[in-house]
Amino acid sequence: MKVFQGFQKGVNLGGWISQFAAYDKEHFETFITKADIENIASLGFDHVRVPVDYNVLEDENGVPIEDGFGYLLSCREWCASYGLNMLIDLHECYGYSFDPLKKDMDRRKFFYDEALQERFLKLWKKIAETFSAYPDQVAFEPLNEVVLAEVRDAWNTLLAKYIGMIRSIAPESYIVVGGVNYNSVTTVPLLTVPVDDKIVYNFHCYEPMIFTHQGAYWMDGMPLDYRIGYPRTLEEYRSESKKLPVDLGGAVYIEGIREIGEGFFEDIFMPAIEKAKKDDVPLYCGEYGAIDLADGEDRLRWLKDIHSVFRKYGIGHALWNYKEKDFGMQDERFAKVRERFIEIV
Repeated sequence: MKVFQGFQKGVNLGGWISQFAAYDKEHFETFITKADIENIASLGFDHVRVPVDYNVLEDENGVPIEDGFGYLLSCREWCASYGLNMLIDLHECYGYSFDPLKKDMDRRKFFYDEALQERFLKLWKKIAETFSAYPDQVAFEPLNEVVLAEVRDAWNTLLAKYIGMIRSIAPESYIVVGGVNYNSVTTVPLLTVPVDDKIVYNFHCYEPMIFTHQGAYWMDGMPLDYRIGYPRTLEEYRSESKKLPVDLGGAVYIEGIREIGEGFFEDIFMPAIEKAKKDDVPLYCGEYGAIDLADGEDRLRWLKDIHSVFRKYGIGHALWNYKEKDFGMQDERFAKVRERFIEIV
């Protein structure tokens, strides 16, 4: 299987210019700095995935915001200083958000609304024009986590338009595309997009969800004090998932998979691996991680298992998350396991 060169070991910069607590210039200028990029390089990473929300890059009328593009340009320069690559991920666009906390969001409309899609493509045209001169360093990811499985055909159609538009501006840049159902690894085989030497298939992995999202406040019905370890048996994760009012079944219900561990991840990834091999494109996991409420030793065991499969198949990956956002690794708890973390990653 092809390898996503230069994007094998990364980390997300979530919470900076996406999913921020408040739209605040001071936050944008201080949350991530050149010193953070230097630190990321020192941890052995080769790239950063940079989630950015549309309202940082354009105003409500679709007019580009110079300062917003400036944050991305500064990040690219910092990355160049320390030998890192950069994946720009449009985390939210005008008219669409994956965010479960945005209860009133119509997550279907964007995929069938021509005006919303034209605005989306216009913003991406500006991004591509700004960064097309750096095809070996800067990659593009059109949109984070398409939630609804029912829009898969419309999403494939829009992806084809997006790829065609980007290729007219940045013919050598990597384009990273994912499926539906929150970019589940099980939906990679549903992608039907035009491929070339710089197309990459993308997925996210937070399996088993009951472990990685234990106590998560943003998940309706998840008790804030709920805790469970790793590893546990498939049966235990299945039975525990049924006890909670929130749907956390995910991949643990796939028939015929091996017990929790390296074999579990290999089995749930295999259809995506086979799809990537068939289409001769690299495979990339743009988000994975376990909430910081989980036991530290359990998190390390989880990371070790998933990383073994990433390495076996050459799957590039970006950990969620560098700082804060309930998955961060810049606190006292992380400092205690820093060296073991570096060894695993």
